[in-house]
Amino acid sequence: MNLTVVGIGAGAFLAFMAFAFGFWGFFVAAVLMAVGALLGRAAEGKLDLRGVVDAISGRRSSS
Repeated sequence: MNLTVVGIGAGAFLAFMAFAFGFWGFFVAAVLMAVGALLGRAAEGKLDLRGVVDAISGRRSSS
């Protein structure tokens, strides 16, 4: 499955949530999808969560 199909599926899901549950349903679904994407990237080893937390807290810079 290519990324275009995945993007279409995600957009359709968010559109359904907005239609069925209004703005807050859309917002909660979008936030949970973003959290799931981050956790999936971390599980695959493509994202270092400790580095992200350090960068957000200002302990370490990217340069």
